[in-house]
Amino acid sequence: MTELDFEFLCVFLKTRSGLALTPEKRYLVESRLGTVCKTFQLDNLSGLAMALKGGRDPDLEKAVIEAMTTNETFFFRDKSPFDLFQNVLLPRYLAARASTRRLRIWCAAASTGQEPYSLAMLLSEAAARLAGWRIEIVATDISTDVLEKAKAGLYNQFEVQRGLPIQLLLKYFTRVGDQWQIAPQIRSMVDYRPLNLIKEFGQLGTFDIIYCRNVLIYFDRPMKTNVLTRLSNMMSVDGVLLLGAAETVLGLTEGLSPDPVNRGLYEKIAQPIAAPRLTVSV
Repeated sequence: MTELDFEFLCVFLKTRSGLALTPEKRYLVESRLGTVCKTFQLDNLSGLAMALKGGRDPDLEKAVIEAMTTNETFFFRDKSPFDLFQNVLLPRYLAARASTRRLRIWCAAASTGQEPYSLAMLLSEAAARLAGWRIEIVATDISTDVLEKAKAGLYNQFEVQRGLPIQLLLKYFTRVGDQWQIAPQIRSMVDYRPLNLIKEFGQLGTFDIIYCRNVLIYFDRPMKTNVLTRLSNMMSVDGVLLLGAAETVLGLTEGLSPDPVNRGLYEKIAQPIAAPRLTVSV
């Protein structure tokens, strides 16, 4: 792969997915896209770059993006965002939405579904307090492959051992061969939809709680600002955003402010503002 090929692939990925790659990530491109070359019978990454420039194979474009997308996740990942949901956010909105009895939650970059299903199980555990409520969990991801796995709700032994309390495993999962499948009533609580965060997502509507964790770290500063601004515009007046431990809104948007008590929680503070335009092209 020549330097020009690498530069093209970097621009292609940034334009299509927002992924910002540095020269130090060249090894990652070579290792992950090498598999794509074999699948599509391309000799090397230079051949892959040439095929992408032709722009005539949407399956190839999809495979490149899927290969470079990081889908690391597990049940109740980092624990504190879920403790926060259970002990702070749910009680807060039960009081604030007592008249409408409606709550909307969005899990962006939901990957194989462990995050939204973790929230769904917490809601199921609180079912007695939620009688008569309409609660929506929308889960999105750029990868249609991981969304299909999420919809199926099938996980191997390693996946259910990562963060999932044994009592919830026994209560909400059934053994299917050498895998575990989450209960139909939990699967039905989550609406999975394909979505690219760098593209328009206003059609999803307004949300009270947005989980967008561990995805902004892959974007450059202008893209982070753009996405965060659009996220804030989709939040209800008293809506909140939860980011990953290594992410922040500081210096990136005027529409969100850190919660003074709860780390990783951000509140809406401004009227809708225009997101800066991005001009990346390939």
